Amino acid sequence: KNNSSKKNFSFLDGPITANNPMGIHHAWGRTYKDLWQRYKNMQGFKQRFQNGFDCQGLWVEVEVEKELGFKSKKDIEKFGIAEFVQKCRDRVNKYSTIQTEQSKRLGYFMDWDNSYFTMSDENNYAIWHFLKKCNDMGLIYKGHDVVAWCPRCETAISQHEMLTEDYKEITHDSIFIEYPLTDRKKTYLLAWTTTPWTLPGNVAVAVDPKKDYVEVEGWVPENTFIIIKEAAERLKLKIKKTFKGKELVDLNYTSPFDNLPRVKKTLGNYKHRVIATDLLILPVSVEEGTGLIHVACGQGSEDYQLGKKEKLPVIELINDEAYYLEGMDEFSGQSAKKHPEIIIEYLKTKDSLFDTQKYIHRYPACWRCKTELVWKVTDEWYIAMDRPTHKATDGRPASTLREKMVEVTKKIKWLPSFGLERELDWLKNMHDWMISKKNRYWGLALPIWECRRCKSFEVIGSKEELNERSIGGKLEGSPHKPQIDQIKIKCGNCGGEIERIEPVGNPWLDAGIIPYSTIKISEWKNWLPADFITESFPGQFKNWFYSLIAMSTVLEDMEPFKTVLGFGTLFGEDGRPM
Repeated sequence: KNNSSKKNFSFLDGPITANNPMGIHHAWGRTYKDLWQRYKNMQGFKQRFQNGFDCQGLWVEVEVEKELGFKSKKDIEKFGIAEFVQKCRDRVNKYSTIQTEQSKRLGYFMDWDNSYFTMSDENNYAIWHFLKKCNDMGLIYKGHDVVAWCPRCETAISQHEMLTEDYKEITHDSIFIEYPLTDRKKTYLLAWTTTPWTLPGNVAVAVDPKKDYVEVEGWVPENTFIIIKEAAERLKLKIKKTFKGKELVDLNYTSPFDNLPRVKKTLGNYKHRVIATDLLILPVSVEEGTGLIHVACGQGSEDYQLGKKEKLPVIELINDEAYYLEGMDEFSGQSAKKHPEIIIEYLKTKDSLFDTQKYIHRYPACWRCKTELVWKVTDEWYIAMDRPTHKATDGRPASTLREKMVEVTKKIKWLPSFGLERELDWLKNMHDWMISKKNRYWGLALPIWECRRCKSFEVIGSKEELNERSIGGKLEGSPHKPQIDQIKIKCGNCGGEIERIEPVGNPWLDAGIIPYSTIKISEWKNWLPADFITESFPGQFKNWFYSLIAMSTVLEDMEPFKTVLGFGTLFGEDGRPM
């Protein structure tokens, strides 16, 4: 009766992943959603009551791989990409049906005949439109960077996906390595790392120029080691001399891995040197380690940033499965992450190992398969946060996407209120949005066609535009792999034939577009911005809330929702668990 009312209450259902039967945490969230919608309906408000299913992405792929007994992406390619994609689609259909029945048993009141699916053409093409607009603003680019990488899934893990709950308490072998200075006999820099596999990639040692460093006596009295003063005091070592870190800058040293062919070729005439760290990028700790930071530009995102600033070489060490590449002598073909002992034994033969210690720390894992992550150099596609979104007018500086999102975020009511500060903190510190997923198959086909000849790229905004630009064939059926990859277009820059890029899209694009893909354009004014959404903290600050805000800011420069209720394991303003 009330759903024929002339006054609306607009609610957006955060899509549940149709990948397994519902768990108790799903029921928990759906209970909150049900209470709010029923309450407003009983007050006489008309609603859409639309349930959503998240369908694409790594989570579904991993479960299908388990089901088929696959161990790597090579198994997928051998099986057949079209067949694998169909298996993913079948899994979504199976579990969306199961979850619907479970939700009905729970008493969740929705319009079950009209659920939305993020694998739908409507959803995918709405994202194409969004990405086209981003490109028109000059925000899309291909970046060469060091990113978090899952060696089991063989794909990048974006900053958004590295959630607090996916860090694990892990014990690793930490190493104290001796780097001999080239112009001081028997004097060594003593660096420390918890990732021994990265040591062949070392190009520099970073110090804090303003802090006190010392020379200490080694186990062999004639040997001298350089560390930060606090470390010497902590380890009760005999101090021979004290000086500021700036006195170490530009000293040269050698690494025990310098003669490996790949390392030697990359370094060329470069000599390892001590650099002053940028405290905003890579701060020096006095609580642990030695105060000398091992810098491997190809194996750490902060190292890479610092390396760009200092113009340091980048040594690439591993392939997509985290095995050492060719040109690494006895290391080639061996697992870099699983076997730290090969590095330890090698250092012993080179008299470069000072000590090893077991080190317990929180370390990130893949959010779906739970494999420990590595960092590697790769090309991915991004949406820039700090480029101007338009030309400056009236003498005023043009706003960046980050700045515009901050303003949109402030218009939203956050329950509890500390949610606003959490979201603003994330927006302040986040990097550019990585929107691509290399080496994966079931997901949004990014509508980016790249020319190998002239290096330009084009973003297609709709199926109609694609078919108009297509050379030789039209897209039939859904815009997914592998059929989408058969469509080629003419390069608008050089006239050559160009292909779509290989990666699929970041799955949070799928969920972020739903305000615009599930409501007809003619109805936007009646239902957007939504009055209310609710999801669990803390992960959605970086994922669903963020993607909703980003996409609505680009498309309409407005907030996608007016009020958000966060629930989860955080503490409320009264100090009690939420």
